[in-house]
Amino acid sequence: MVELGGIPPVARGRSAHLPLTTHKKASRLEAMSVRFMLVQVTEMPMLGALIRLYRGVKDLMNQIHDDWITNCRDWTMPGFRAIAVHRVGTWLSNRRGSLLKSGLLVLYRVMYRYVRNHYGIEIPLTTTIGRRLLLVHQSGIVFHWKAEIGDDCLIRHNATIGADYGGGKTLHKGPRLGHRVEVGPGAVIFAGVKIGDGAVIGPNTVVMADVPAGTRVFAEAPRLIRLPNAQREGYGNKEVQ
Repeated sequence: MVELGGIPPVARGRSAHLPLTTHKKASRLEAMSVRFMLVQVTEMPMLGALIRLYRGVKDLMNQIHDDWITNCRDWTMPGFRAIAVHRVGTWLSNRRGSLLKSGLLVLYRVMYRYVRNHYGIEIPLTTTIGRRLLLVHQSGIVFHWKAEIGDDCLIRHNATIGADYGGGKTLHKGPRLGHRVEVGPGAVIFAGVKIGDGAVIGPNTVVMADVPAGTRVFAEAPRLIRLPNAQREGYGNKEVQ
């Protein structure tokens, strides 16, 4: 067999394939090293904490954005402001302890008292509120500290969600409102009561027992009482001066 350039044909063929094999091995080693670096980066405590913080802030902003749309896209609505303050406080209370968290909680307590005293809307930090809650008109809206409110609910002014008149038996049992529940003005829902999905509580109604889903609860119609001395004294005929 004739040799070319002092290299046998078989050896020359092997050397021709050697650079390609070495390149493949180098590519595999490089890919493995990149994967290893990515695993190390994702397992870094600081990066993991930042990712969790980003996801938490994003979810909080999505909730507040839904509330803003539900409350007529008006950030000046007292109901929207009360809900936003509550959501921020709830989000902060679920974070790990830090100096920044302590400072922001102090700011939350100031805003909570402002909303309670200025708008008359009292939502304790331990109250659980679902998505897209609508508070129609301010003043006189009080939530039990263990109340649970579902999604897409509507609550009007002067409503008490969780009146405690049963002593210690209902002190730690807040009412539970399902999804799409509507509460009229002046309604009172006792602590420990469960309201089913889609139920409607009428104005000035006192709810002391569980309400099934899709039920409408209204107070008894007022009676018309005619005063016997009304015509004699002329109350119905004379104009009030």
